[in-house]
Amino acid sequence: MAKSASAPANPAPAADFEHSLDELEQLVARMEGGELSLDESLASFERGIGLYRHCQQALESAELRVRLLLDPDAPDNAEPFEPQL
Repeated sequence: MAKSASAPANPAPAADFEHSLDELEQLVARMEGGELSLDESLASFERGIGLYRHCQQALESAELRVRLLLDPDAPDNAEPFEPQL
């Protein structure tokens, strides 16, 4: 079976993060609208927690990558780069 050229199997991490964040924002808007039943609200809340955790993990991974780029020998002690004026 051929793969679709328009939908990559593994989206880029930034695109995946953006998609998850967008879905989470839409989910929150629907929940705040007050039109969902209790079951729909619980399912939406559960999905929202999963999306939140996914986004948080992506942000933590990005932070680690930045720390490694700033100071690969000691990422926990990395100082932000400040350009000289």
